[in-house]
Amino acid sequence: MRLGAEKLGFVTNDTLLRKAQKEGYAVGAFNANNMEIVQAIIETSVEEKAPVILQASQGAISYAGVDYITAIVKVASENASVPVSLHLDHGTDFNQVLKCLRAGFSSVMFDGSKLPLKDNIAITKKVVEIAHPVGVSVEGELGKIGGVEDQISVTALQATMTDPQEASEFVNQTGVDALAIAVGTIHGMRTREAKLDIQRIEKIRDLVKIPLVLHGASGVPDTEVKRAIKAGICKINIDTELRKAFVRGISTFIKENPDEIDPRKILKKAKAEMKEAVREKMRLFGCSGRAT
Repeated sequence: MRLGAEKLGFVTNDTLLRKAQKEGYAVGAFNANNMEIVQAIIETSVEEKAPVILQASQGAISYAGVDYITAIVKVASENASVPVSLHLDHGTDFNQVLKCLRAGFSSVMFDGSKLPLKDNIAITKKVVEIAHPVGVSVEGELGKIGGVEDQISVTALQATMTDPQEASEFVNQTGVDALAIAVGTIHGMRTREAKLDIQRIEKIRDLVKIPLVLHGASGVPDTEVKRAIKAGICKINIDTELRKAFVRGISTFIKENPDEIDPRKILKKAKAEMKEAVREKMRLFGCSGRAT
């Protein structure tokens, strides 16, 4: 297997998150589905001098194709003056992980959170064993985060908080580089009302030592985000707020220009809205000005 990530110029999540962990900020991980979204994320990261993670979910890969996603991010990041990682978000299929490794992703996530702990550990460990030799970092997940994200749906009754002792066991046995934890967020939440279990984050941080990841963060108030970063969160995933900005931009433009039929002009407004959403998050996370 070729070391695609190095050839494409991407850095690993581990490289970005270890620095964030040491310096006390979080790196934004933004979901990308098309060219305008990728451009908005990369352009803003350069303007903000912020390291950035572009991630593709299985839904995005099904929509655009892994080669298209990789190529778009590669082109957008080639002349970027900031470090960029290309990450598989919520990979639930081992073969999907393999495809992303071959395509040149610099980081992959295996989400076995719906599996029994033993099975989650076994498959995640297998992913680590094939990813680390080719220089790719691995994120695991423990605990079930409520809500819906692409092909993953978890009801409120199914959602469970991450157990700190199980997290320690999971990290020790798998060798993952980062751990996504369930501490009160909800995927797809459109209002900022989520309440985080900060003490749980601190307990997990003290036991596992590796960077922790917050999924479903679009629904978290700014004050809670800052507390979570202080408690040990080093990577924060944002998707819903980018989607809302995209739709808001298109809706506003069409309302103001009902006769316009040029998709480039319409999408330009969507891109501008997304850039401001990304900028807001980067400044909130403390990663603006951290690119070296």
